[in-house]
Amino acid sequence: MATHTKSGRDNGMGLYLKRVFCLMFGAVGLTAIASFITMATPMWTWLFTSTGLSAFYYILLFGGLALSIWAQVRAFHLKPATGGLLLALYSIMMGIVMTPLLLVSVTHNPWTILFAFAIAAVMFGCMALFGYKTVRDLSFLRIFLFMGMIGLILVGLASFIWPALIGGTFGTIVCFIGVLVFALFTAYDMQTLKSAYAYVGDDTQKNQLAVLGALHLYISFVAMFQYILSLFNRN
Repeated sequence: MATHTKSGRDNGMGLYLKRVFCLMFGAVGLTAIASFITMATPMWTWLFTSTGLSAFYYILLFGGLALSIWAQVRAFHLKPATGGLLLALYSIMMGIVMTPLLLVSVTHNPWTILFAFAIAAVMFGCMALFGYKTVRDLSFLRIFLFMGMIGLILVGLASFIWPALIGGTFGTIVCFIGVLVFALFTAYDMQTLKSAYAYVGDDTQKNQLAVLGALHLYISFVAMFQYILSLFNRN
C-alpha cells in the first residue's frame, strides 16, 4: 500500500512538473514570436523616437512589471485558465520589450542571439535539475536573491536617467551579477515548487501553483538570456 501511494504521488509530481514546464516553454515561444513579429513589421518603430525609446516602450516595460507582480500576488485567487492567459499576455509584452536589444544583436552579430539562448538554456537546465535533486535546503538564498533582484531593478531604473551608468566595466559587472542571481533563482524556485506540491490541496490549487511556477521560471530564463546577450553585445 505504501509503495502504491508513493508511486501515485510520484506520478502526480511528474504531471505537475510537466504542466509547469509546458506553460513556461509556451511562454518563451510566445516571447520569441512577439519579438520576431515586432522586428519584421513596422511595429518596431513604435518603440523609438528621434531621441531614444518611446513612451509606448516604457508603458509595456513597466506595465509588464506591474502585471507580473499582480499575477504573483493574486495567483491563488485566479482561475488557472485566467492565470495562463495573464502569463501569455506578459510573455508577449516582454517579447516586444526585448526588441531593441535583439535589433542591436541582429544588426551587429545575429549569432550572439543563438549563443546567448543556448548558454541560457544549458544554465537553466542545470540549475533546475540541481534545485530538484539537491537535498540541501536553499531557503537561505531567499533574502540574498531578493536583495540582488531589487538592486538590479534599481540599477535598471537609474540607467534610464543616467544611461552611462551601465556602460563600461560597471555595466559588465551588472550583467554578470544578473546572470548569477537568476541562475540561483532557478534552483531556488525549482526546489520551492517541488516542496510546495506536497502542501497544496485540490487540483485547482495545483494548477494555480503550476502557473505561478511557470511564471517564476520564465522570468529567470528570459532574464538570464537578456543579461548574457547584453554581455555579448557590450560594445
